[in-house]
Amino acid sequence: MKKIAIIGAGISGLYFANLLEMDSGFDYKIYEKRRILNLDESYGIQLSVNSIKLLNKIGFKNLAASEISCPNKVNFFDAKNKDKICDIDITRFNEESNRYTTLKRFTLIKFLLEKIPDSKIIYNIELKNVEYMEKLNTSFSNNITENFDYIVVSDGVFSNTKSIIKRKDIGPKFFKSVALRGNLKTYNNSDISIFMGPNFHFVIYPVNQNKEYNFISIIKKNLSKKQLEDKKLFENNDFLQSLISQINQNSFIDLNDNLENIKAFPIFVSEKLEIINKKNVFFVGDSLFSFPPSFAQGASQSIETSNDLFEDIKNDSHTYYKQRINKIKSVNWRSKLNHLAFHLKNPFFIFIRNISLKYLSKNERFLKTYLGKIYRS
Repeated sequence: MKKIAIIGAGISGLYFANLLEMDSGFDYKIYEKRRILNLDESYGIQLSVNSIKLLNKIGFKNLAASEISCPNKVNFFDAKNKDKICDIDITRFNEESNRYTTLKRFTLIKFLLEKIPDSKIIYNIELKNVEYMEKLNTSFSNNITENFDYIVVSDGVFSNTKSIIKRKDIGPKFFKSVALRGNLKTYNNSDISIFMGPNFHFVIYPVNQNKEYNFISIIKKNLSKKQLEDKKLFENNDFLQSLISQINQNSFIDLNDNLENIKAFPIFVSEKLEIINKKNVFFVGDSLFSFPPSFAQGASQSIETSNDLFEDIKNDSHTYYKQRINKIKSVNWRSKLNHLAFHLKNPFFIFIRNISLKYLSKNERFLKTYLGKIYRS
């Protein structure tokens, strides 16, 4: 029986563990540096059909319908005057029980934890070193040492394990943007709505059938290294209010009394794809590559990478990284293009963007190429 160490208990690591639970040929343990997983965060995530199809393999379709939402459209608006530009019918990509889904992140995490025995997850522990011998001799904090056949790294965009494995400091790049996240107290729309403004955009969508709505805004913001290292800055009321004011002044919405569970954080993305040439050591999810958030593929790609790696290990095919490179490039450039288009401030370019969106949103060939190749892969 092959032994696998999973480093990190996020979406990618937990999904990978679920696949291992279904296969008797593997034993595994999950090593999580946090003392406990936070299941109280109420913010939302989007899951496109490519990931729902994979989640349904482990029973996601049996989740209570009240805990998720399945939007039919993505609506595009001008943030200033709330004029609707166009919409895209995303049901065209659905397949039977595989439907575009929005939900709370902790709903997905709780589902992924259900079939994993408590004894399989060790908390408050970090990987410290790996020696490449006949097996992977792995040292952790708390003076724990174990041998594994495989190591799967899934500890997120700020992966410290990546630096340990590569024997050099590897960190993500600040995307010169800040996210403002929360839950809207009052809103009423069952679809996904994207509002585009100068140097910012925000997205609103339901996360269940209980009229709870996720709000996420991406705002252009240049911050110094000192500011980025100041964790208290993103909890500072004046800083939060400055972000809210920027949105209020340039859009139809008034967030002052309508946004709760507010959280702000800087956005970091992968600067380049780091391929690991060490035998039987693999990265998945954001630790492999973290995308700009403007294509809403972070969670879906985390699930995809874990599924691809599981199939690669199971079949001993050694094609995992080769498979992922083109997909990563495709999602990354779409994410950057969306970000650019959503944040335009020049009236002429905004006019061109809006005309283009109206045409492309109904162009079958474009939709199959731009969205279909990602959603249906």
